[in-house]
Amino acid sequence: MSTIQKIGILGGTFDPPHNGHLKLAIHFARLLHLDELLLIPSGEPWQKGSGITPAEIRFQLTEAAGIDLTKALQYLKIPTQVGIDRIEIERAGPSYSIDTAKSLRERYGPETNLIWLTGVDSLIHLPSWNTWQNLFSYMNFAVASRPNYDLATEMSPEISKTLEKHQTLDLRALEITPYGLIYIDESLSVDLSSTDLRNRLKTSDRNLIESDQIPSHTLQIITKLGLYQ
Repeated sequence: MSTIQKIGILGGTFDPPHNGHLKLAIHFARLLHLDELLLIPSGEPWQKGSGITPAEIRFQLTEAAGIDLTKALQYLKIPTQVGIDRIEIERAGPSYSIDTAKSLRERYGPETNLIWLTGVDSLIHLPSWNTWQNLFSYMNFAVASRPNYDLATEMSPEISKTLEKHQTLDLRALEITPYGLIYIDESLSVDLSSTDLRNRLKTSDRNLIESDQIPSHTLQIITKLGLYQ
């Protein structure tokens, strides 16, 4: 087992956090033997446009999801510690992943393995991120497959070249290398979306959304505050 500290990073708008996020987190926590897993709600998600729930409320929803995530990890005997990080909320201006990557590298030092956890849909759109190519100088990427996204047919020439340079098929290499690799895992396929759940919460289907889609503690806050109506 590697002695290098392994930190998983799951960023997002989390508007709201859902069980797809948690399943992805649990999957990679087990697969990569993560020491710690950070959920990082974005402060100002510059690609999402207007109408986003205020950052402090999204942070509260993510904290609640973290309770369910911690319980699930404990039940599955996965010794990964969970943290909900305010790094993007407390940073003024648009939330750029490259700024987060730099700050986390400064926090954890050059030897720590930082692994950005995401879905293949985000990998496809990676060239739209601010200075995205610099991300590989700070972290690795662990990418999960998603229904309705075929990487082979949808990826741009930029992503194709990036995979040629950075992709590894060796899970062990991802575990022991601090940054610069992409690992694509096709054993997980989650078909949940915050956008779809928000839309359903605004309809008569609201009462049909249960804790198998949104973490139970998060759903309690959504109901209590009357969010997404």
